[in-house]
Amino acid sequence: MAMAQTSSPTKPGEPKADSTKQAKKPSISEKVKSSQKKTGLFTLYQDTATGSVQLYVRRDQLGKEFIYQSFSVNGPTSLFLNQGMHRTTSVFKIEKAFDKLEISEVNTSFYYNKNNAVSKTANVDKPEAVVIAEKISGEDSVGYLINADALFLSDKLDGIKPVFPPGPSTMYVFNLGMLNGQKSKYQQIRSFPDNTDVVVDLAYDNPNNMAPSGADITDGRYVRVRMQHSLIAMPENQFLPRRDDPRVGYFMEEVTDLTSISPVPYKDAIHRWNLQKKNPGAALSEPVEPITYWVENTTPVEYRQAIVEAGLKWNEAFEKAGFKNAIQMKIMPDTATWDPSDIHYNVIRWVSSAQPNYGAIGPSFVNPKTGQILGADITVEWYSGSATPIFDELVSAAPAPAFPVASPETTPHSHFTCQLAQELKNQFTTGLTTLEAAGAGAEEIKEMHRQFLTYLIMHEMGHTLGLNHNMKASQMLSPAELNDTSITRRIGLIGSVMDYPAINIALDRSKQGDYYTTKAGPYDLWAIEYGYTPFNSESEEKRGLHTILSRSTDPKLTFGNDGDDMRAPGKAMDPRVNINDLSSDAIGYAEERFQLVNNLMGKIVAKYSKPDQSYAELRARYNTLNAQRANMIAAVSRYIGGVYVDRSFPDQKSASKPFTPTPVATQKRAIAVLNKYVFAPDAFSADAQVFPYLQYQRRGFNQPNAGEDFKITSVFLNIQVNGALAHILSTPTMQRITNSRLYGNQYSLADVMTDLTKGIFDADMQTNVNVYRQYLQNAFVKGLVQISSDNSPVDDVSKAAARFTLKKIKTKLGSAVSSNEETKAHRNNLVFLIDNALTIK
Repeated sequence: MAMAQTSSPTKPGEPKADSTKQAKKPSISEKVKSSQKKTGLFTLYQDTATGSVQLYVRRDQLGKEFIYQSFSVNGPTSLFLNQGMHRTTSVFKIEKAFDKLEISEVNTSFYYNKNNAVSKTANVDKPEAVVIAEKISGEDSVGYLINADALFLSDKLDGIKPVFPPGPSTMYVFNLGMLNGQKSKYQQIRSFPDNTDVVVDLAYDNPNNMAPSGADITDGRYVRVRMQHSLIAMPENQFLPRRDDPRVGYFMEEVTDLTSISPVPYKDAIHRWNLQKKNPGAALSEPVEPITYWVENTTPVEYRQAIVEAGLKWNEAFEKAGFKNAIQMKIMPDTATWDPSDIHYNVIRWVSSAQPNYGAIGPSFVNPKTGQILGADITVEWYSGSATPIFDELVSAAPAPAFPVASPETTPHSHFTCQLAQELKNQFTTGLTTLEAAGAGAEEIKEMHRQFLTYLIMHEMGHTLGLNHNMKASQMLSPAELNDTSITRRIGLIGSVMDYPAINIALDRSKQGDYYTTKAGPYDLWAIEYGYTPFNSESEEKRGLHTILSRSTDPKLTFGNDGDDMRAPGKAMDPRVNINDLSSDAIGYAEERFQLVNNLMGKIVAKYSKPDQSYAELRARYNTLNAQRANMIAAVSRYIGGVYVDRSFPDQKSASKPFTPTPVATQKRAIAVLNKYVFAPDAFSADAQVFPYLQYQRRGFNQPNAGEDFKITSVFLNIQVNGALAHILSTPTMQRITNSRLYGNQYSLADVMTDLTKGIFDADMQTNVNVYRQYLQNAFVKGLVQISSDNSPVDDVSKAAARFTLKKIKTKLGSAVSSNEETKAHRNNLVFLIDNALTIK
């Protein structure tokens, strides 16, 4: 039996033993002995038994700046967690704080001139964001080791779960629940010399979920989201930021110079790739490193070559900037061993989502310090890019709301989403319906789809080159030029592939030209020249860019982006900047489209009533044609109260002023087109032959509670009011009509309301009022009543015009003639509404 050991007595003068002294920390080799090592920009150790990950940070990495980029790999599309979605981009740094390592985000929004003494306050009043502080678990002479699970198996780097405004209604909006760390795991770890990628599966539990989640969510209580965290070395190269300019449209990094007293202290840097010439002295040179796109092997085989050819068409633009073969296109073989989510590869992929929230998207990620594009991906939904787009958008249209008398609010989006493919689905189906109804052959339809695909890929690739939308480019050609292929195949059908135009369908089929533009337009060539032309010095760049930008007054180079477009009622002011329009005479083009749709109504019942299938396709085709009407209504109505915008600088001596009211003749013409094709008693008479056939295909118990009949009056009232009246009589438009009277507008609000009243009332004052017109007249009167109310936020001029118009309508109704009780009841109700509104209480 061993004897118990006793402590030796302490001798005088000797230090007393510290019974609380910590045992020596285990070495890093001991801490990672059961782990698999991943070496690269950062070294990661993953425990082979538990899966837990440790991050090793070298001492020479402390204080340095790195780039963080997140991607969603798989998740609920309703929450924009689609495959390949580019999400958070930031600059971060790692610093030692006593026994911890802090990872914090760097604010890149400001610039300070170091020659100004106030630059010493660069970090004042800009609180740093510490993402995580993790205790050091091991160290050696080279670096430190920390547990990385709290960093990667979390949403600290990217707030993945959407945050909705508080309120009871959010209980019924599908969202992720609480993050469950026990069910979360690492899916893949890749580490390279210039980046480290960590792919994780994050589990969210929401056991009390009350919101419908859709068929794509297996069980709304338990959802797993796959995310990729990429840690990227800050590029060290010769890339020089290029300044943004309002006359040309690039995505950009907003940087404010806080040592400037300029009214525009901006040092915004555009997004662009780092292209350097192999031969700097040559006017045209291949780049040192071209921009390479891989057509992912998820892409239908029959489309791959067309996509390659579409991408290569961008090389014409880069030649203007001095680069030959700047764009290279490759096809990913089925035997490839590399992962398309690896940030070293720019891919064009096809996906087929259950609930897609976009048709195609072309995001890129950049160095926030300079704007240098570091990687890009293009994703196309199978349904948008491949299948015949059949959809049923308007069948559940709600009754038209009252006019928006308050200024429209814009909701900021954290992620830019291109909706081109969704818009093109409608346009393409209109073209397909037209061709099929006209008896076009398979080759003509195939050519239309080829042009559609070429345009779609070029548009999304344009985004990945840094370009944002140009919604003004569709104004380039006159109606007479649209179908002249000697023009459209030389310079394009529109000025830029970055627009959302209407498909070009000729009313006279014998004159049909191109359906879509299939080449970079004049604006695209010019924009790439601005963004990518290399210069040898700062002074040379200043002179060169000035020369390039001086051409912005060329009508073929006109530009207006999403902030300028008038797609929503009350939004923006220049009617030439819009979606789903075409030609320099958008009103005339819309009038032809109304005629085309009306002509097709007599053909679609026979064409799409097919043996062994329901009427679902017919219903979808009808809705597509009706959506074309809505698009044209939106385009035409914006000219009323519009103001043309010219963003050229004073030294360019433009023939136009910055703001020019739309000519009165153009505004009156727009009203006349609406009165004829939208408000007239016979505006939708061609549709009557279709209504009895607009039947759903039953699937289980999918019949609406209110009945499956087509809600005709709601649909038409929706496009009449939401499409036209809601914009014309919105607060911003009415106020602008009055304000622009002070600098050239000759069409007063009272005149506008008078002309609307004529179109909405005069044609049936001596006869009975049909159902369409009853709903329309009621909506118009109710809108005027709302505007004229004392509690209305509109200005007094608008109220006066509305009250005056109500009195005129009452006078008209007093002399109206009708022979049926329905019309009498309708008019009596209108008088009741007007009297109540005008009675002083």
